[in-house]
Amino acid sequence: MLLKKSRILIVDDDPDVLVAVKLLLKTEAQEVVTERNPENIRAQFTRNRFDLVLLDMNYRSSLNTGNEGLYWLRQVLGWDPEATVVMITAFGDIDLAVRCLKEGAADFIIKPWRNDRLIESLEEALEKKSGGKNTRTRRSAASGDSGLGMIGNSDEMLTVFHKIEKIAPTDANVLILGENGSGKELVAKAIHQKSLRAARPFVQVDVGALTESLFESELFGYKKGAFTGASEDRPGRFETAQGGTLFLDEIGNISLPQQARLLSVLQNREVFRVGDSRPIPIDIRLICATNAPLYELASEARFRKDLIYRINTVEITLPPLRVRGEDVTLLARHFISLYAEKYHKPAPEPDAAALEKLRKYPFPGNVRELQHTMERAVIMCENDTLHAADLIFSPIEKVPAASESPDTLRLDDVEKHTILKVIEKHRGNISRAAKELGITRTALYRRLGKYEI
Repeated sequence: MLLKKSRILIVDDDPDVLVAVKLLLKTEAQEVVTERNPENIRAQFTRNRFDLVLLDMNYRSSLNTGNEGLYWLRQVLGWDPEATVVMITAFGDIDLAVRCLKEGAADFIIKPWRNDRLIESLEEALEKKSGGKNTRTRRSAASGDSGLGMIGNSDEMLTVFHKIEKIAPTDANVLILGENGSGKELVAKAIHQKSLRAARPFVQVDVGALTESLFESELFGYKKGAFTGASEDRPGRFETAQGGTLFLDEIGNISLPQQARLLSVLQNREVFRVGDSRPIPIDIRLICATNAPLYELASEARFRKDLIYRINTVEITLPPLRVRGEDVTLLARHFISLYAEKYHKPAPEPDAAALEKLRKYPFPGNVRELQHTMERAVIMCENDTLHAADLIFSPIEKVPAASESPDTLRLDDVEKHTILKVIEKHRGNISRAAKELGITRTALYRRLGKYEI
């Protein structure tokens, strides 16, 4: 193992963390050096050669910007471009930690961590530095298979996959944002399957479809005789998910009274069945999803801010398919194979014109629309080649007209038109579009959701 021969520098201003990690790695590494003050990192580098640096994201330093980890990462890589740096982060800093990966960090770990996971992450970081790649990495590069039940090689999806791998082993509540058809349910299932609760139930509820009268009885259960038709005691979805994961889909569509009842359950970690005064303790991992602009609803007092804090310990934003580049062709080939097998037909090979047609279409219905399109194409295709004419897109989806000028001078119309033009200019690259617009990627995704782009 590379870790056994390594010299490791741990930089964290929490002495308890330093002691705990040093004790853990004492028998796992050749040498472990600890440092509380990041301003002493340079001096440590002049005295020693380190194979790996374990670097905290935040310090009580004079920088005091919340970006200390990113700053010190750049400093370390400036002093030693070949340094292997693994970031230590809390849940709230995951987006910043992902930025660190793009700046050159090898990986990040989340507090609190499991010791075996920490050692595994350090070993993988050292293997990556030495040029080693595991089988899953090679498979992913070739086919786009994430090992999570999802397919993608785009930067946007690799970021999502990395977050899932880091978040899943924890019990953190997760909020998944994204357009209809972008794969929010798949992300929720992947988090559950990779979690320590994988052997326990995964319970999914479309809460946006529940009426006011059904909301409590469906989620919290009811006691026999509580209302007409209640002929027996019945557990709600919270109880059914006991020990496992509860996935609340379309959370942005529930009313304020429903939000209040849900918040009370999450705060107290107990439910009351309808018609019963006896509390029932609950132990669930909560995952929520919505395509609604949740933060804008909160600013308009249509969604409770305190509930948002409860449900999004970690947030994952799924990119729309139109910004995922070659993922479109990877997914198309996957669906061709899937439906060729289902309908006992030879898998047709898409020609160049068909692939170009797929790349140019914006897929307002996202992966779900692509799946429907490819299923129909496989059924209707009459030979071994799938032509552009075999691809018929759904008439029920509205294609965003990026090239048109806004009909009015309303601020919303002007903003929508500007966003569409900038995204088109950068050929769907959200990072570059957000930079030109002067906003963060997360803010841009919110606006995409707001205008249903």
